[in-house]
Amino acid sequence: MKSDKIRVIKDFEKLEQDIQEQIKLTYPAGFSQHLITFTDKEGKYVSALPFETEEKYYLVRMNVQTAKAIIEDDDDYDEDGFLKDEAREEYEDKYSDKDFQFDEEEPEDDNDDF
Repeated sequence: MKSDKIRVIKDFEKLEQDIQEQIKLTYPAGFSQHLITFTDKEGKYVSALPFETEEKYYLVRMNVQTAKAIIEDDDDYDEDGFLKDEAREEYEDKYSDKDFQFDEEEPEDDNDDF
């Protein structure tokens, strides 16, 4: 299934705060077990976390070590790596109108936003 959505490849830290929060809602138990690998336009293998909104398909660049470090350093997650109830409830209220989707298709790396 081919999608006409805009494809964005970006580091987690460079994403807008609202996208980061929506990603946390989608992956409340952490990111590392959801990483995929794809080949970028330069032919290099890249590890990333897939995330989809109604308008865009994101591949958030990170490796397993980075994924674990993000969760460990984030106050929204507890010491076991799970999204805290307070944060989850806040984000659910804030983004209740959003529909989070997943698409298993590997997107092309056609974004120059590195």
